[in-house]
Amino acid sequence: MATTRLMPLHVGKGRDVSTAIADIIDYVKNPQKTDFGKFIYGYGCDSRIADAEFLLSKRQYLNLTGRDRGADDVIAYHLRQAFKPGEVTPEEANQIGRELALKLTKGNHAFVVCTHVDKHHVHNHIIINSTTLDCQKKFRNFWGSTWAIRRMNDKLCLEHGLSIVENPKPSRDHYGTWLGDKKQPPFQEQLRIAIDAALEERPEDFSEFLKKLETAGIEVNQERKHLRFRVPGQKNYTRCDTLKGDYTEQAIKERIEGARTVKPRRTFAPKQAPKVGLLVDIEAAIRAGKGPGYERWAKVFNLKQLSQAVIYLKEQGDMSYEDLLEKAVAATASFNALSAQIKELESQMTANGELQKQIVNYAKTRAVYVEYHKAGYSKKFRAEHETDILLHQAAKKYFDSIGIKKLPSVKSLREEYAGLLEQKRKAYAAYKQARSDMKELHNIKANVDYLLDKSSSQEQQKDKQKSRQ
Repeated sequence: MATTRLMPLHVGKGRDVSTAIADIIDYVKNPQKTDFGKFIYGYGCDSRIADAEFLLSKRQYLNLTGRDRGADDVIAYHLRQAFKPGEVTPEEANQIGRELALKLTKGNHAFVVCTHVDKHHVHNHIIINSTTLDCQKKFRNFWGSTWAIRRMNDKLCLEHGLSIVENPKPSRDHYGTWLGDKKQPPFQEQLRIAIDAALEERPEDFSEFLKKLETAGIEVNQERKHLRFRVPGQKNYTRCDTLKGDYTEQAIKERIEGARTVKPRRTFAPKQAPKVGLLVDIEAAIRAGKGPGYERWAKVFNLKQLSQAVIYLKEQGDMSYEDLLEKAVAATASFNALSAQIKELESQMTANGELQKQIVNYAKTRAVYVEYHKAGYSKKFRAEHETDILLHQAAKKYFDSIGIKKLPSVKSLREEYAGLLEQKRKAYAAYKQARSDMKELHNIKANVDYLLDKSSSQEQQKDKQKSRQ
């Protein structure tokens, strides 16, 4: 159940840009919090000297563009990502942090992901350089970025099999985005939710309210006499007045002016088909101290689960026990195959990210290394530019270790990474469904085993085999 928060970082009083960047990066890289640097990852920069590289990019940006906003300038963005205690390992948390930062920046900004393990809950601190890698543009925060990041984060958590906040407060983004692949509410319900979300941001007037709706993806049409809306995926427009109640054009204007108050509405909650659960061991529960009330509930629950298991077999065309066993084995095999596929994709993504990092380091330090070569590998020159020289040599050594003769472009690698990430997203969706199907089939099989008294017959066979021995 990861939560996120994006915070712009300014210079502040009594500090310069260099000190401000160094302070925040030193904090998030604290060895006591990151298991002595084990859970630190840098993209588009060397995490060891990230503050220096961030500062250099800002000076290059100023030289290239001449733009300087002074004290109001955002030097970096601090993205905090916290996970539910006990649900994620530090390694997986760090990987999710990388994917979230890449989604947000589209690979155009350097960032550092530091996973802190000193608290009872694992959490990430992600520092994103506001300047792009080519030093020509800057990342600008936008309206609704908090909710956009939250949606990205929720999708990643679902892909990794983690829990999310099931009923978040709707933002001005249309509600269908929150539901993902689940059944969406009717178009009019989506419009009401979007209107409520836009009004929660307290627009100054009706014109600003319409702009907020358009930003949220709602198409606004004022060409005819009556105001009309259309949500993504809707074929025909919906007249505002047909929404009735607190959602007509006049009612909305009154709500903006404060002349009308509205009680909170119940949000749409799609129904889910019940899954077959595992039978409760009533005797063990009673031995553990459960009372007669629990025993009555457990008996009813077990009867329901047994009946659902039988109904499932009937729905499958009176499936035999052998067919059920075969289907359970196939579901397990499918789950294992998808799990292996995801691990392979993650391995390729890690290799891709490392190659991008080394290519960027190589390109940034090439000029210094050429001068080092011209200086006859002078010790004095090396002492003055040791960091750049070490980075360049490390990059060359890495290329040799993987047998690369001609370096691919960073752009092609980013496109490849995006393709791998999309494959992983699809694989995780299938993985989640396969895991659910496998669990249900194994529950059904266990319940059928109980119903047919398979466990006792298997134990009798084992006792016969032992007696023969």
